Amino acid sequence: MMPDMKSARVLIASALTALALPASAQAPTPEGVWRTVDDETGQSKSLVRISRVGDALVGTVEEILVAGKEDARCDACEGERHGQPIRGMRILWDVVPQGDEYGGGRILDPNNGKIYKVKLWLGDDPATLTVRGYIGMPLLGRSQTWQRVQ
Repeated sequence: MMPDMKSARVLIASALTALALPASAQAPTPEGVWRTVDDETGQSKSLVRISRVGDALVGTVEEILVAGKEDARCDACEGERHGQPIRGMRILWDVVPQGDEYGGGRILDPNNGKIYKVKLWLGDDPATLTVRGYIGMPLLGRSQTWQRVQ
């Protein structure tokens, strides 16, 4: 049975509208700029931009918000990151969708130079992102809740 022309036009218009919606109007993702918040002190620490590179998400420090630490370097880091400025540093990489969460990647804590496995998930409010760094399994780790800036 063929739909009438009016129904067909409505279906086509709906499909085109869905395709034309900006990414922010579609299902939310971790892509964007996030204010990192220390899980122990509650202090805002930095702004991190999460973006897509190929099939994975990466996160780069855009700004350090702690007074007096704006030009901090990763002195505790090893290898090519040792002594490099934290601002501009990629601290999150190889994160891929895993159902309702994102994982499989790594996160660097520039304060201690350690690299951890990472899981990310958006809260009920897509303006919050839980970032869990861990060793071995997620049960053995720490979580921070980041706030979306844009």
